[in-house]
Amino acid sequence: MTARIERLVTSGQFSLDGGTWDVDNNVWIVGDDHEAIVIDAAHDADAIAEAVGDRRLTAIVCTHAHNDHIDAAPALAERTGATIWLHPDDLPLWKQTHPDRDPDAWLADGQVIEAAGADLTVLHTPGHAPGAVCLYDAGLGTVFTGDTLFQGGPGATGRSFSHFPTIIDSIRDRLLALPPETKVLTGHGDPTTIGAEAPHLEEWIARGH
Repeated sequence: MTARIERLVTSGQFSLDGGTWDVDNNVWIVGDDHEAIVIDAAHDADAIAEAVGDRRLTAIVCTHAHNDHIDAAPALAERTGATIWLHPDDLPLWKQTHPDRDPDAWLADGQVIEAAGADLTVLHTPGHAPGAVCLYDAGLGTVFTGDTLFQGGPGATGRSFSHFPTIIDSIRDRLLALPPETKVLTGHGDPTTIGAEAPHLEEWIARGH
């Protein structure tokens, strides 16, 4: 049975470098009728648990460790027994939000996370954050990009732990290599495709170097 993808939008705040902003986050649930994984447990553990329902939640995968993507992860893990996965390069950011609770397991570039008919390949795409990752499933024709790539361009790089030339390299080397029809499911806002973003990204790449 092929996995299906569900989107839940949760609302809360993003805080970094002394500033706080109201944000809406996409929480992606990938699975079937029996088990699922959550990509980015944002803001509201109760709403995410309700969306998962009586399915077994096996993993909570963090695309990066900005607080608005991980703030509900420990509570959701405690409730469901799911494993929290994060790239180790984002541990310093994680500790800003959860100083007393480490992730359960470390993501590595090229690793495959399996759940209910989905095979999500981890692509390490630093820039927005040092440990930012995207998750690509060729069978679903989908890449979950967190805050690395949005409709209209790359994620923000104006704050601590971020670097514009690095995110441009990540997008050029890892994401533009995917088939143009690949659906791009983002951490905030509307979906797009690699093909739709490629023309704009050529301009960003030229600007980035």
